[in-house]
Amino acid sequence: MENLEKFAAAIVGRAAEQHTSIVTAESCSAGALAHLLSAAPGAGDVLHGGFVSYSKEFKIECLGVPADLIASRSAVCEEVALAMARCALKQSPRAGIGVAITGVLGPEPDEDGNPVGLLYVAAVSRDWFACERLSGKTERSEILHQALASALVLLERALNECRSCKDPVRS
Repeated sequence: MENLEKFAAAIVGRAAEQHTSIVTAESCSAGALAHLLSAAPGAGDVLHGGFVSYSKEFKIECLGVPADLIASRSAVCEEVALAMARCALKQSPRAGIGVAITGVLGPEPDEDGNPVGLLYVAAVSRDWFACERLSGKTERSEILHQALASALVLLERALNECRSCKDPVRS
């Protein structure tokens, strides 16, 4: 976990240098990413906020993920991860990057039959997006670690690649 904390601190530092703020939308990680980012020095200037959308209903009602998308694809898929990140960004107009995690930490497959260890992690800005599908881990702590590491990598990519990540109010 120490390496994740150092990585998160580096992401927060880079985001601060670029005048970019981050919003999270988390399902299976239940706020662990927001917590990890919030522990980094300078997080108050960078972490705009976060949504813990553990249930399908919350993803629909509070984030605005389309109900028909979840009904047709389940809550654990690339399209929902991207929708979660985009909806969080839309709900947080001052944020420059939205990042989302959805998946199955276990101990059992989810109600839609998605296997333990299946994860989708997405990051978006107003002109850039990326999503990763991860699987193979079966221990809850390993799955969570993999999700957090992937989210940090995508945040780093966003900071390197997107043009519109700067906070329009703070830039």
